Amino acid sequence: MFNDIFKEIETWMRTLLTGIINANLDRMFTDVNEKTGQIASQVGQTPQGWNSGIFTMIRSLSNSVIVPIAGMIITFVLCYELITMLTERNNMHDLDTWMFFKYFVKAWIAIYLVTNTFTITMAVFDVGQHVVNSASGFVTGSTAIDINSVVTDIDTSLQTMEIGEMVVLALETLIVSFCMKVMSVLITVIMYGRMIEIYLYTSVAPIPFATMTNREWGQIGTNYLRGLFALAFQAFLMMVCVAIYAALISTLSASANLSSALFGVMAYSVVLCFSLFKTGSLSKSIFNAH
Repeated sequence: MFNDIFKEIETWMRTLLTGIINANLDRMFTDVNEKTGQIASQVGQTPQGWNSGIFTMIRSLSNSVIVPIAGMIITFVLCYELITMLTERNNMHDLDTWMFFKYFVKAWIAIYLVTNTFTITMAVFDVGQHVVNSASGFVTGSTAIDINSVVTDIDTSLQTMEIGEMVVLALETLIVSFCMKVMSVLITVIMYGRMIEIYLYTSVAPIPFATMTNREWGQIGTNYLRGLFALAFQAFLMMVCVAIYAALISTLSASANLSSALFGVMAYSVVLCFSLFKTGSLSKSIFNAH
């Protein structure tokens, strides 16, 4: 009698644990597969294409709030440029008409840069988008993970396990599933964080552009332009990360050991998240932006 009761309890426990494990496996890679599949389309968009509403708001704020400040900075920079130009020539004793022509050319260039700031900044991101779209053709592998291609004969393996082993496996799949959800959130944070950084960066663009024609102050505008290219080409580095991830996923071989296979796949996903986080600092170091 007791043997039948214990056998029924064991059967119930085995059915329950099998259902939990299969449910965890079914939804384990769903979010990560979805987010990694969206990386190429996300990073390949320009600021105006990603969200036109935010872009219009940032452009309006820049034109109405930042451009007047940039105009004041241009006035200061041009006055400083004129005083420096006159005093460095033996206190106005060695004047040349060519100096004034060069001064007016610098003034025209400074005003042109500020009035066309958004056109120039968007041109930089258009170049970045072209590079990303060209690179996407070389990402031939799939970034989607199929659990059936990683683990062979899941049902058979579960049937041969003891109850204790199934409990441990259920906890492992629960932990890996939770970690995968966290990593999918991190990928979203990286994608959205980069675009928000771009909007913040472009919102104050007229100020550094106003300093670019001056020799002493021009380093502000030069460094800003480096940072702009770093943000644009960060998308290319993200595409390289996705290509490497797809190549790693394609080399996964089927394994009968469910635990080692799950943690192996999770390790690849962790490497992808870490690499995506590093693309920002790496791109800035390449372009010497700080």
